Amino acid sequence: MSNIRNIAIIAHVDHGKTTVVDKILYQCSLFRDNEEKKELILDNNDLERERGITIVSKNVSVNYKGVKINIIDTPGHADFGGEVERVLNMADGVLLIVDAFEGPMPQTRYVLSKAIGLGKKPLVVVNKVDKENCRPDEVQEAVFDLMFNLDATEEQLDFPTIYGSAKNGWMGEDWNTPTNDVTYLLDQVLEHVPAPEKVEGTKQMQITSIDFSNYIGRIAVGRIARGSIKANQPVSLVKRDGSIVKSRVKELYSFSGLGKEKVEEAFCGDICAMSGIENFDIGDTIADFENPEGLAPIAIDEPTMNMLFSINNSPFFGQEGEYVTSRHLRDRLFKETEKNLALRIEETSSPDAYLVYGRGILHLSVLIETMRREGYELQVGKPRVIIKEIDGKKCEPIELLAIDLPESVSGKVIEAVTLRKGEMTIMEPKGDLMHLEFEIPSRGLIGLRTPLLNLTAGEAIITHRFLKFAPWRGEIPSRNKGVLIAHETGTSIPFAMFKLVDRGRFFIPTGVDVYEGQVVGEHTRENDLMVNVIKTKKLTNMRSSGADDKVKLPPHINFSLEQCMEYIDEDEMVEITPKSIRLRKIHLKEHQRKTAKKKMLDVTA
Repeated sequence: MSNIRNIAIIAHVDHGKTTVVDKILYQCSLFRDNEEKKELILDNNDLERERGITIVSKNVSVNYKGVKINIIDTPGHADFGGEVERVLNMADGVLLIVDAFEGPMPQTRYVLSKAIGLGKKPLVVVNKVDKENCRPDEVQEAVFDLMFNLDATEEQLDFPTIYGSAKNGWMGEDWNTPTNDVTYLLDQVLEHVPAPEKVEGTKQMQITSIDFSNYIGRIAVGRIARGSIKANQPVSLVKRDGSIVKSRVKELYSFSGLGKEKVEEAFCGDICAMSGIENFDIGDTIADFENPEGLAPIAIDEPTMNMLFSINNSPFFGQEGEYVTSRHLRDRLFKETEKNLALRIEETSSPDAYLVYGRGILHLSVLIETMRREGYELQVGKPRVIIKEIDGKKCEPIELLAIDLPESVSGKVIEAVTLRKGEMTIMEPKGDLMHLEFEIPSRGLIGLRTPLLNLTAGEAIITHRFLKFAPWRGEIPSRNKGVLIAHETGTSIPFAMFKLVDRGRFFIPTGVDVYEGQVVGEHTRENDLMVNVIKTKKLTNMRSSGADDKVKLPPHINFSLEQCMEYIDEDEMVEITPKSIRLRKIHLKEHQRKTAKKKMLDVTA
């Protein structure tokens, strides 16, 4: 078994995990010389490439000096922590990649704490040493301090440090002496990451990922913890609840490069995939047919936020989407829970709506964006944090918010975060920037990113991660502006919108279809305002010089999906279709909104 190494690559968002994997793949001659050299090879779905982040963990393997190295590329964002938690079980060591300027960030701490808690041996890679103002030696010390604070063992604290620039394709022992390739990194992996222990006995393999093929269906992926598994062999599937289902492995695959190769037998310590097993879930154990023994289920952190998902019932229902019914919505959501362990679905009193629990707005928005690209139409309500009662006290999730920003605007940012019940814990210079850390309620983060970017002219680097549940911190001021609501259904006309410019800013361009009750802009005042954006100019037989000049409108606000989810109020929803994202009132008619508001006042009175 000394010819196998299993490593997971962990890091904060954008510290260079996937780029390091690219260089390892090229170093191990996985591609022909005449093949076009690509970047971010493992970020292979459209959403990952557009956002520049890893969302789903992936497995690849390379051969180096006769040793097979299985590499697991993991997400860096805390919202996808469920992915990290389950795949770390497959690794014997971790490559912790840290930016040579930024150093350990909130999500570095998050993923590292998971690895240390599982007893994994870390190797530290200080990446991006070609950056201006980089401070590799300070960062290396900061990583040591972080590990010490996370109660790492003496063996874990005795970690090797590798310096380099993945973008420029080199890794070495000294950051002042660039090398020609990344062989030093691979040599350190062979030297410091232990080979898997060979455990004799009946077979055991915990399913940690699910793959899918259009030809053979669902494929179970995991690491063999004990014994060996053969193709076409009868096995037992031990479910999370302890029940046992008899099954058979039809085909067995080992990871080779970016793909898989069919094998007859896989041994203890190797990561493999198999087809033929039915009705399995992540966390189930594939065990011996006659004497099945299950492994402990994978523990996953609790969700911190929920949103109401419902079918699209707007006047434009069914015009753009292929899957529009409540059955389509229900099936798709429950299918997602099979591989997305941090997601939970709860049915409501209405057959058309479901409560979806997730780890944060990004976690939920990636699910929504994936669904709309698959042809689904749906509506979502305002995100709400999960409230718990602990020792008789009302408690809410608190997050650690870290902001790097120019010192000149730090006062405004501190004021904005403090208004949302944030408490500052750290304020220190980092190069030419100021580093601030706050403990802030999760609900205070909803809608905070856009104002902070506006206050800092887009220069703030904002990250956050879940910290703990703590006592409720009181009411947080919500949106202080009303909205402009379309008065009737039709097409937006430049003439009508020009007359309303002084009333607020629009969310829609000219020439688009709108319906009664759709939110088309933000009002300059606190109250909502009904506006007619489809009014046309009446023609007369009188003309004057310049009367028909083309009207000039200020550019409309183009919200992303996350910004829409953060912007809406309690009485609003986001309508999502494959081609459009619209804001709307829950009650489209004005008299319905007045009735609903009166009922709410009566209840609170």
